[in-house]
Amino acid sequence: MNMIHNLPWLFLLLPLVVAAIDWVCLNKHPRLAATLSLLSAAATLGLCIAYLTGLQTGTPGVYTWMPCSLEQLCLHLGLVMDPLAMRMMLVVTGIGLLVHFFSIGYMKGDSSNLSRYYAGLSIFMFSMSTIVLADNLAMTFIGWEMVGFSSYLLIGHWFNKASAADAAKKAFITNRVGDFGFLLGILLTLGFFGTMNFADMAGKAAGIAPAVLTVTIVCLFCGAVGKSAQFPLHVWLPDAMEGPTPVSALIHAATMVAAGVYMLVRLQVSMGVEAFTDTACNIIAWTGAITAVIAAIMAVQQDDIKRILAYSTLSQLGYMVMAVGLLAGEAAMFHLYTHAWFKALLFLGAGAIIICCHHEQDIWKMGGLSKRMPLTVLCFMMGTCALIAIPGFSGFFSKEAILDAALAKNPVFFWIGAGVAALTTFYMLRLCIVAFMGPARDHGAEHAKEAGFTMALPLLILAVMAVISGYGFIANDLVPFNGFHAHGFALGLPFYVSMGSLALGILLALAIYGLGSRTKDPLAGNCISKALRNRLYIDALYDKVIIGGLQQGFAHLMEFLDMFLIRGIICQLLVWISVRIGYLCSWLQCGSLRAYSLVSAIGLVILLLLLANQF
Repeated sequence: MNMIHNLPWLFLLLPLVVAAIDWVCLNKHPRLAATLSLLSAAATLGLCIAYLTGLQTGTPGVYTWMPCSLEQLCLHLGLVMDPLAMRMMLVVTGIGLLVHFFSIGYMKGDSSNLSRYYAGLSIFMFSMSTIVLADNLAMTFIGWEMVGFSSYLLIGHWFNKASAADAAKKAFITNRVGDFGFLLGILLTLGFFGTMNFADMAGKAAGIAPAVLTVTIVCLFCGAVGKSAQFPLHVWLPDAMEGPTPVSALIHAATMVAAGVYMLVRLQVSMGVEAFTDTACNIIAWTGAITAVIAAIMAVQQDDIKRILAYSTLSQLGYMVMAVGLLAGEAAMFHLYTHAWFKALLFLGAGAIIICCHHEQDIWKMGGLSKRMPLTVLCFMMGTCALIAIPGFSGFFSKEAILDAALAKNPVFFWIGAGVAALTTFYMLRLCIVAFMGPARDHGAEHAKEAGFTMALPLLILAVMAVISGYGFIANDLVPFNGFHAHGFALGLPFYVSMGSLALGILLALAIYGLGSRTKDPLAGNCISKALRNRLYIDALYDKVIIGGLQQGFAHLMEFLDMFLIRGIICQLLVWISVRIGYLCSWLQCGSLRAYSLVSAIGLVILLLLLANQF
């Protein structure tokens, strides 16, 4: 029975042990390291499927990590195996396995340390599994920080390239800002709810003041702002494209960036929606909406194929966070689930295109790929159809669910979502027209050929999921939400507006970019285009004002205080006083017998006078 109880811990132990073996023992054997990591991912996926099909018995064991005389302060290591967690694990392990398999072909011939790369993938799988399966906030925070560490390793895998090293540091530091707020939220939860265990939080929000609940939820939300790259901490995600493309798929699809949305929904399920006050919900919803809008706008003028997809991920995450703020956690997790499959498809498809075009990422140096890479382009187009919500594809059903919830809760968010949908259609069709149609614009595109088996198979599997994952016969059993029922097709305002947004985006893309015959972007060259290409100067604001201005100014102020106040006045004054006292004492100790006799006589007179006064 103990073995059965400990069986779920294999979700964490398998990738962790494999990562250690790859890193320490297989440093010079990359093929064996890749095989072990692939088998580990396959084993965790198989274990997840076994649990979802009801083959498990018993419950996972709980272990005391840090004992304490007060029960509420004891830190436990335990796993939660409810449908929300296990279905999320299916997404994580399923896409993780496909990314491992794709990496074999993508990283073939790479001169970097591949054993370290596969060890990083396994550490990432361990970290994300910890977040999903943790039964308390303390254990969640461990996985939270480990995900940040593993993403730092993977984004900066090619650390000899300065841009990759800088991107890894930027991701790590930016997430630390959000994680500070998250840690404060965990401490507030412990203080006011009296527990960090998700199972014990239910019903405790009723006796807590609304202002306290608002502060607690907003602090916890800070963690999601960092990890799910919401405004204003969204700046790390586009730069994360400096890592290998399979890493981009793993981070941007179902795993790291989805952690924030998953955590918020877990809290809504555990605490109850009554813990999410109106103020907190408005902050969450507006943060998601603003992120969705600015990311979609910036994607319109990006030329790097991976960066376009990165901004698309930001925008879609904004949709999900907006839905959480509208207390539509079911719709948020539905879109997280469908988005995971088709966004992984798009990133892996982009990776196959980049490799086959001799590492070219600029869409304006591609062209004509539909003739040279028909299978890859077809799979990529299927992912695009799901992303822009063409009826019949998975993204249509999940995006309609969010729009329905927005219309019911707050029509302002409904129209924001509709506008973002039109922008999504426009920039994705721009990408497809420029990269896949017309003549080849560079020698890389001219000599491109179809991807190999190890890259083609994951694309085909994900293409199938991009189509069918939104239908009830599969979504009802796989979407990470308790008692989920898929959003069915229905005529109404959300449908008509959605189709209008789709048509508007298609017409604008065709009117501006035609059928791929243009050699440069007709929208480029003006101040608006320049602002969009420079990310609305938000990154520059951080670099020049916050880091170069406020941070450096504060550093100079601290240096001034240290030099003139602490060292110059306090320390030097004490030294001066000590020296003068020393001089005084040295004057008294002059070595003259007459001086000693005089001082003794004076002391004796003073002593006699004191004694005389007492009598």
